[in-house]
Amino acid sequence: MNNGAIIEIHDLHKTYRVGKVEVPALRGVDLSVQPGEFLSIVGPSGSGKSTLFHIIGGLTPPTAGKVRVADQDLAAMTDAGRTRLRKRTVGFVFQKFNLLPNLTARDNIAIARHIAGTDPEPSADFEEVLRLLGIANRLDHKPSALSGGEQQRIAIARAIVNHPAILLADEPTGNLDTENSKAVLSIIRDLNERLGQTILMITHNPEAAAYGHHTVHMRDGRIIERT
Repeated sequence: MNNGAIIEIHDLHKTYRVGKVEVPALRGVDLSVQPGEFLSIVGPSGSGKSTLFHIIGGLTPPTAGKVRVADQDLAAMTDAGRTRLRKRTVGFVFQKFNLLPNLTARDNIAIARHIAGTDPEPSADFEEVLRLLGIANRLDHKPSALSGGEQQRIAIARAIVNHPAILLADEPTGNLDTENSKAVLSIIRDLNERLGQTILMITHNPEAAAYGHHTVHMRDGRIIERT
């Protein structure tokens, strides 16, 4: 395994049990991701993309195989250790924005800092990120007063407010129209270029996948090609 990689995966397997039936989701995945890489992950539904994300982010343990994230062996981590990983090292952006409806955008972002145990006031450089996202003047609005594109940008801001080294974006444009999709993808690419964040993005859209440096193609729980 490449020690220079920020994500190192070797012979990764994940099997779910549904009643008495075992359902394999990952069947021997090998993957190495370098710091600062923007990797698109594509494949049909059921190919194992989201399961791979859940394991990298410490949300679910693998059945077998080795996973190192930011030089940490996930198999050796406790539940508390995996929680710290999600607080400090890995940020998540999902297709559903998952914003708390009764809180303003500002408070939705502040909650992420509170959970991580950091200063609730974002750093000065984060103000520049808010301007990059185009939401600096929308922070006092609740989600119901924001467009879908604005809500996704708030979700991105919440995911990166603690400066995670890795951003996992699972179909981040799935609920957006074409114009907002392009805007959000451009922002994600800009974050990668300006902040040097390592980004893994799941998408079904070939045009969206083209925003990444490389594309990993998955099928039936395996990586079949990397381009």
